[in-house]
Amino acid sequence: MLFAYDMHHWLTFLTAAVLLNLAPGPDMGFILAHTVRGGRISGFTAMAGVWTGAMGHVLFAAVGLSAIIVASATAYSVVKYAGAAYLVWLGIQALRSRGGFSINTKSVDTPSLSRIFAQGVFIDLLNPKAAIFFLAFLPQFVEPGAGSVPGQLMLHGVLIIVVAAFVEPPLILMGGSLTDRLRENQRFCTWLDRSLGGFFAYLGLKLAFSER
Repeated sequence: MLFAYDMHHWLTFLTAAVLLNLAPGPDMGFILAHTVRGGRISGFTAMAGVWTGAMGHVLFAAVGLSAIIVASATAYSVVKYAGAAYLVWLGIQALRSRGGFSINTKSVDTPSLSRIFAQGVFIDLLNPKAAIFFLAFLPQFVEPGAGSVPGQLMLHGVLIIVVAAFVEPPLILMGGSLTDRLRENQRFCTWLDRSLGGFFAYLGLKLAFSER
């Protein structure tokens, strides 16, 4: 029967999916950072971008592209260094800004929602470790006779994002509430800009020097 799994399968998978979405990491940091900087709308936009990038990895895993990235040292290096360069570039932009990354600025340098969305997509999509994760994690839940392998990979990959829909929005709503009274604090905005810059640069350098 198509996608016929027992209760143990679903309990194991959903427990793992919840824990994965609760674990702190670059994606969660990116989402919450934009929530602090721009409020709930920016946070939800960043979340949508990250989810779109994650869906790209699910599709890649389903069609076998992730396997190519893992097997080919050249392909892995290209994706890794592209992602690292993008993160470092974001960090430099934040470190050099004079309000463009502030919460309440009206500067032309203020990130638009479309820009935040694109950043979220590329931060997740240009991370080869995410490709490796999906390739290593999803096949554990493929069962003989439950449907095609690509179909099962796609199902479980989408469900990880569905679980994220129950975990991340409440964090964004709480993050927005906590920062409502901080938006007019220019010193806080400046400190946050510099912290964000250092954070993104650190992530980029960490990715660049990571091993396969």
